[in-house]
Amino acid sequence: MKEGQRLEWKESWRDDFCKTICGFANADGGVLVVGRDDKGKIVGVSNAPKLLEDLPNKIRDLLGIMVDVNLRETAGRDVLEIVVEAYPNPISYRGEYYVRSGSTTQALKGAPLDKFLLRKQGRHWDAVPVPRVAAKDLDPKAFASFREQAVRSKRLGPGMLQGSRGALLDRLRLVEGAYLKRAAVLLFHPDPEKFVTGAFVKIGFFENDADLRYQDEVHGDLFTQVQQTVEILKAKYLKAWISYEGLQRIESYPVPEGALREAVLNAVVHKDYGSGIPIQISVYPDKLMIWNPGELPPRWTVKKLLAKHASVPFNPDVARTFFRAGQIEAWGRGFERMVAECVEAKTPKPQARYEATGLWMTFPFPPVETPPTDQVTDQVSDQVTDPVERLVLAVSEGAHPASTVQRRLHLRHRPTFRENYLSPALRLGLLEMTRPETPKSRLQQYRLTDAGRTLLARLMAKSGS
Repeated sequence: MKEGQRLEWKESWRDDFCKTICGFANADGGVLVVGRDDKGKIVGVSNAPKLLEDLPNKIRDLLGIMVDVNLRETAGRDVLEIVVEAYPNPISYRGEYYVRSGSTTQALKGAPLDKFLLRKQGRHWDAVPVPRVAAKDLDPKAFASFREQAVRSKRLGPGMLQGSRGALLDRLRLVEGAYLKRAAVLLFHPDPEKFVTGAFVKIGFFENDADLRYQDEVHGDLFTQVQQTVEILKAKYLKAWISYEGLQRIESYPVPEGALREAVLNAVVHKDYGSGIPIQISVYPDKLMIWNPGELPPRWTVKKLLAKHASVPFNPDVARTFFRAGQIEAWGRGFERMVAECVEAKTPKPQARYEATGLWMTFPFPPVETPPTDQVTDQVSDQVTDPVERLVLAVSEGAHPASTVQRRLHLRHRPTFRENYLSPALRLGLLEMTRPETPKSRLQQYRLTDAGRTLLARLMAKSGS
């Protein structure tokens, strides 16, 4: 046998070992063996009869639980086995709570302690009442949007959607006595971060792990966060592949919109909001990664997550409201839907990775033969006459030396290129240098600023209208 989740060895008894017994009681139970050293070798207990009599009462007085203390004789030596059952209620030792994790006993503090106590009480984080906020403080636009979505989904009868905000919240089970639940604040308050730290989404574009090029934050109620996150990713972070069927312009994204929306919804619904950390979306030239601070249900693995499974939402009240709005299913099919969307679009399947701090969902971009930028520029620049706008189209994505941009514009005269194209774009803040501290560096390159990318998106949209 080896020490593990449900087994611990001690050479002799000390009252401090009640921490281990407390950890067993707060987890899955276990056995504390007194009379074995750290390697499992039997060393025996000299005062076994007295401990056999004293320990049950001592543990009862210190922890408030009953345990079985058994005397075993092994290799001619006395060994005590303290058998601890898992308790449904939280157990503390001298005011501290401990839990067994692997082969260690850990003290719980802060957010992990809150989560543990709620779970032992059969409650969830999003169901905790929030003082000093009422239905009148919530956003009427959020309610109007929810009602519209719920009507389309037909998951709430027309009568359920009538009446005041307070009545609707009560029907959605988002009220606890005289208080709103945390879920109600997240779903309908215009600024949930007043009550829940980190209740927003961060998005960043990285050339590599160390080079963040630009970023955005998405705030507001959870419904708004989902919608705006998807819109920003499509407009600013995911480069669409442009193709034409006759005169029709077709845009395809490296992550199908349906899969992207499902991934963002899953992150928002299943996030551990008690962590105080925002959802983080990192976009690279070859992939999109969503990190969600949270945890899998007890004894779940990534393999089980990816297979067909029952729906076990981390925030049941939030999940139920999104379900009523028709935005998610209630059968734990989120990952299956992402995979199906990617298969249909012929893009790589998403990948999941679970670590102690949260869950990573990665969407690799498919390898494609992108048409030369000159070709795309030529298709659009026929409709654009302003030199600066033509330069924005020529730069497009990434960073390029001046010679490359000049070539894409089919300009032979370098002074004309600099005076009429490059310098005005820099003055207007549409373009920036990669090495601003050494403007004349032979390694100097140019890339679009946020304003430049906004103009690029507008020009591309205009060309397709």
